[in-house]
Amino acid sequence: MKKYKVSAISYLNTAPFAYGLKHSPVFNKIELLYDYPAECARKLSSNQVDLSLLPVGALSDFSSFDIVSNYCIGSIGKVRSVALMSNSNINDIKRIYLDYQSRTSVILVKILCQNVWNITPDFIPLKPSDNYKLLKEYEAIVLIGDRVFDAENHFAYVVDLSNEWFNAYGLPFVFAVWATTKRLPKELIEELNKGLKLGVNSIEKAVDEFSPLSISREAAITYLKQNISYTLDDEKFKAIKLFQTLSAKLN
Repeated sequence: MKKYKVSAISYLNTAPFAYGLKHSPVFNKIELLYDYPAECARKLSSNQVDLSLLPVGALSDFSSFDIVSNYCIGSIGKVRSVALMSNSNINDIKRIYLDYQSRTSVILVKILCQNVWNITPDFIPLKPSDNYKLLKEYEAIVLIGDRVFDAENHFAYVVDLSNEWFNAYGLPFVFAVWATTKRLPKELIEELNKGLKLGVNSIEKAVDEFSPLSISREAAITYLKQNISYTLDDEKFKAIKLFQTLSAKLN
């Protein structure tokens, strides 16, 4: 039987989805791959996978796609794991290093710089070999995912990008949606969504299966329950639309 390739994000925030899929009948029909967000987008774009947890910053790359689930990776206010970090105040920042793992967060920080903070720093791509702990004065870095849990202890200023968005626009933020560019069987999509629902309702078990855990079990559960919002509702669709509009107007 053909197995459908599914690219999911390798961070803790996706652990409930991974748990639910692995413990559902749909797991017999899929090959579950773990990638960082930019790679999820690349694999869907290059036809290497059938379905992806697709970053919203990459949606404009696709002439057509279908969002196949009412579950997403989102947040309402503080997300904790997408942050701008610096030892200087925002108004003093002259240079921002950008995380290569996520275009969505890169676009988000540029939107905030242009429309909310009114600063014009130089943007520099962060290389995998760069050491974020060696930032100079007036420099900042955008980091995402589980690396934030360690990095947040090293900086005087940690700015939660989702919270800045929420304060500016009064909307949640969506980081990734389940999307495909293919016509997938209806039964597969139904089973996928049952698996995702199981996972979102099994957060403690998902944390127990996730490895390596870079924060305590209790902190991980709190993070998934309080910082991540998994339901893709009308407000989140509104947020995606606004994000795309503001993204298109970036200098």
